[in-house]
Amino acid sequence: MIIVQISDMHCADAEQFLRGKLTRAINEINALNPDLVIVAGDLTDHGFKTEFEEAKRFIDQIRCRQKIITLGNHDSQYTGYMLFEELFGASSGMLDTPECRVIYVNTARPDRDEGRVGRDQIKFIEENFSKDKFNILVMHHHLIPVPDTGLEAAIVEDAGDVLKTLSKLSPDLVLSGHRHRPWSWKLNDINFLFSGAVSTIRLRGFFENSYNVIRIDSGEIKPQVKIVGGTFTDFDKLILKQ
Repeated sequence: MIIVQISDMHCADAEQFLRGKLTRAINEINALNPDLVIVAGDLTDHGFKTEFEEAKRFIDQIRCRQKIITLGNHDSQYTGYMLFEELFGASSGMLDTPECRVIYVNTARPDRDEGRVGRDQIKFIEENFSKDKFNILVMHHHLIPVPDTGLEAAIVEDAGDVLKTLSKLSPDLVLSGHRHRPWSWKLNDINFLFSGAVSTIRLRGFFENSYNVIRIDSGEIKPQVKIVGGTFTDFDKLILKQ
């Protein structure tokens, strides 16, 4: 199974949005013929209607068996969460494929940078966790601090409660964006993967636009960072280089 994880497109009518990078990334993704593409939030820069419409034009060009799209903090500005639901549907839910179960939750709140999962969504994760399949949890905000991204000020507010629940459930993968920096942590045998920013100049710590390509074979997870227009890099090499 091939999963592509992208985030932080930040579509905008401004120079910081790199349309050419996003076009190239989508062409590369389509060439991979992925089973699942996960767009982990911040499709837009300000949550404006024109930004959402442009984001949809790009996302509609991605060819894959399944797509999951969730909301980021920038998308929920200026009541953008209403536009998101109109164009992309619910920002939280569950997807079953023959290979895995994916639970995705909305951590964004109107006009706030920090995230929150909340008791209802924690319960949703618990109730929908599969005992028989490969389990993936997706959210825009990060549960664990990411290095080289400055002071920690916009994490999930109830991260402790969420991590306690995940430690009991032990999902195979937790996927996030938000920090504009690709990284990987392993905590209590859970693999946490963070995607970098695919199409904005606002990068942190890793100064290339990128997305993640995750290959899953017989339960073995093989994640790589793909630089837009460049090479693949294994996460262990990425960490050792820093």
